[in-house]
Amino acid sequence: MAARLLLRLCNAIVNLILIVSLTVSGAYAAYALWDNNQVLTAAEDVQADMIKLKPEIEPEAEDNSASFAELQALNPDVVGWVSMDNTRVDFPVLQGASNLTYINTDVYGNFALAGSIFLDSRNHRDFTDSYSLLYGHHMANGNMFGDLDLYKDEAFFRANRTGTLILPDKTYNLEIISCMLVGASDNYIFEPDSTRYNIKSLLQYAETKSLWVNQDVLNRASKTEDLQVLALSTCSSEFTDARTIVLTVMDPYTASGIGGE
Repeated sequence: MAARLLLRLCNAIVNLILIVSLTVSGAYAAYALWDNNQVLTAAEDVQADMIKLKPEIEPEAEDNSASFAELQALNPDVVGWVSMDNTRVDFPVLQGASNLTYINTDVYGNFALAGSIFLDSRNHRDFTDSYSLLYGHHMANGNMFGDLDLYKDEAFFRANRTGTLILPDKTYNLEIISCMLVGASDNYIFEPDSTRYNIKSLLQYAETKSLWVNQDVLNRASKTEDLQVLALSTCSSEFTDARTIVLTVMDPYTASGIGGE
């Protein structure tokens, strides 16, 4: 009898432990979902606010400095605005003292897990380098630079080749050279100082290492004397420290499109 009572007590304790464990696990899962939703909502709210301040492309105006005044009044670290056609990539670009400044800080200077889109701290803030590098977190629902994933699909890559970089004093059309999948320690991509004086080597590297290449764009870029390349980088899940890279040519803005074509 005593053994039977002890067995029942042990079973009751085990059941209680299971119930408590399941309850805690369920509560944690619910919190994780809530917390993730809060991060996404905060990022979307900031983007919605910023879209209202997006500078207009005015090809007949001498510059966009007046349009940037309100953005730079919010944060003087705003250096540009990048958008990629038919994606959710449509954000102000910031540059901090280091590449950690805006990794978890929004345009208002507040802590935010989504961070901001930012220019590598080693680049010149006026985008006069031959190679400039932008970073953005890979967020769900395509937020921040999450939509760079779209370019890993060949059909999307072929059909969507353009974007825009707006600066205070000028605007560039962006035409996509390639989509790459590289490691976070890839020196060709993540050392803009070393690439600055040998930009053509980056094109050769892209031609052999990319998932997809727009060969006509690459060929034209290879023949351009004052070539400027802009790379967009975000995290990827294919392997440890994987990064998705979209390489683009920066062409002076014309209303008719890339290179005035």
